[in-house]
Amino acid sequence: MALVKWDPFRDVAELQNRINRMFDDSFGPSRDRDDEMNMCAWKPAVDIYETETGVILAVELPGVGKENVAVEVKDNILTLKGERFAKPEIKQEAYYRQERCFGTFQRSFTLHHNIQPNMIKAKFKDGMLEIEIPRPEEEQPKQVTVKVE
Repeated sequence: MALVKWDPFRDVAELQNRINRMFDDSFGPSRDRDDEMNMCAWKPAVDIYETETGVILAVELPGVGKENVAVEVKDNILTLKGERFAKPEIKQEAYYRQERCFGTFQRSFTLHHNIQPNMIKAKFKDGMLEIEIPRPEEEQPKQVTVKVE
C-alpha cells in the first residue's frame, strides 16, 4: 500500500465538485460555457514535487517568452509573475472561437523559513519554467549551560 500525503482540502474540493455536478444534472449547465471562457483569468498550472536536493516548482507557460516572466522572493514568499500576449496581427473580430487566455498572471508560494533566496535557481526551456528551491540546512539545536547561583 502506497503512502499518500494527507491533504485536508481534498475532501472539501471533491464535495464541491459533486455538488456542482448535482446542480448541473438537475438544472442544466451554468448559463453558457462560452460566457465562462470570456471571463478568462489565466493562472498557469504548477506541479510541485520533492527531490533529493530540494523542491521543484514546474510551471507550464506555453506562449510566454522568457523575458516576460519574473520570479521574486520577498519575506519567504516566492512570487511568479508574467504576461502572455495574443498575436496582435489577428483582429478580435476575425476569431471564430478563442479559448486560450491572455494577459498577466501571478502565483505566490510560501517558502520554509530557513530557505536562502539567493540559492534558488530557475530554468526556462520549451515553455516550462522549473524553479529549484534547495533544501534548507538543518538547524542544530544550541545547548547553553546556565550557571546556577
